[in-house]
Amino acid sequence: MRLTGRQTWVFQNALYVNATGTAVGPKEAAGPLGACFDVTYDELHCNEETWELAERRLMNDSIQHTLKKANLQTSDIDFFLAGDLLNQTVTANYVARQLSIPFLGMFGACSTSMETLATGSALVDGGFANRVLATVSSHNATAERQFRYPTEYGGQRPDTATSTVTGAGTALVSREPSPIRITAATIGKVQDLGITDPFDMGSAMAPAAAHTIQQHFEDLHRTAEDYDLIVTGDLSAVGAPIARQMLLEEGYDMGQVYNDCGVMLYNKNQEVFAGGSGCACSAVVTYGHLLQEIRKGNYNRILVVATGALLNPTMIQQKESIPAIAHGVVFESVKGV
Repeated sequence: MRLTGRQTWVFQNALYVNATGTAVGPKEAAGPLGACFDVTYDELHCNEETWELAERRLMNDSIQHTLKKANLQTSDIDFFLAGDLLNQTVTANYVARQLSIPFLGMFGACSTSMETLATGSALVDGGFANRVLATVSSHNATAERQFRYPTEYGGQRPDTATSTVTGAGTALVSREPSPIRITAATIGKVQDLGITDPFDMGSAMAPAAAHTIQQHFEDLHRTAEDYDLIVTGDLSAVGAPIARQMLLEEGYDMGQVYNDCGVMLYNKNQEVFAGGSGCACSAVVTYGHLLQEIRKGNYNRILVVATGALLNPTMIQQKESIPAIAHGVVFESVKGV
């Protein structure tokens, strides 16, 4: 691995995504990408007694489908990197308890999908691991209960609010050739423009996304034209235009290649307010849909920039503003594999 520019890792060895697994809830299954996911559930409990157990099942589903596709066992995996939105990342912790794989729990809020993937790729590139699983999950009901109000409360929400994605995504990284290669990762800096409204995460996270994308371009001497697609994680219909405008003001026109996972995941008539958010948002769209498009030959190079709001309820109650982070990973097509 080589540090290029100020914040970008360029991997020196050929690193590949060998398999992925995804599991989602009912709204995600009913959206335009529903056919892309490995497991779908028609209700939020996912056949479990509690929402927390449901989220744990989603994470386990995504891992088991990844291992099955790769024809591997848990004993074949060197490290398990995972995170979620719940206090002390309990979903990842309890899943790791069952897997018995050396475990690194990670938290970057909704940016955790690319944080785990970038870190796992660095471990493999540096020779510290042969195979790594990078996994995240989120659940609408568990996150709403922790960060806002229990769903039973029925409180009104503004149009700027996002809907936490119910789902989980896993990617297996190794040096074993596959049609999808990971070539670079840009690690973000925390940004805070003073947004204090927890019902407007898109505005809070947009500056972090714009900063990471701009730094990525500068570090690698690239522009949007060097990519078939650039997606942010969960800026939603509110934050995505802000990020686009911020980049334009810095001289980077995103043109037609830019989109947002939180917008892509749902139909316009679904009740998700401004769009999707949560750790699983970028994970299920990337691992379930975008990498399939690379395999089909529809994309040659894409940049996925997952975004996270680094808040908790106590800080919001104390009128603190919302710091945010964004991490980006480059995926490229490998011909003839």
